[in-house]
Amino acid sequence: MSTNSNNLPHGLLETAFHLDSIAPVADPTGGNASWFRYVISQGPNAENTITGTKSGSLTEVNIQLRDMVERLNERFGKLQSKQKK
Repeated sequence: MSTNSNNLPHGLLETAFHLDSIAPVADPTGGNASWFRYVISQGPNAENTITGTKSGSLTEVNIQLRDMVERLNERFGKLQSKQKK
């Protein structure tokens, strides 16, 4: 597979990030707070993935992650535009 100047497979930057999953997990601090594990991926075969944990209600975490995905897509859209010039 050929790559671009960022060592990413061609076409990967043309594929938007999306939120794959949000699942409840145990509080890593040992407390009783609500925590969620998330996976954000990019590419048809999830060539690029971001996995992490966040605390808060499911609604709060969902909003934060959707904002994160939007910012990632904006950032990579700008990078893609620069590469086409």
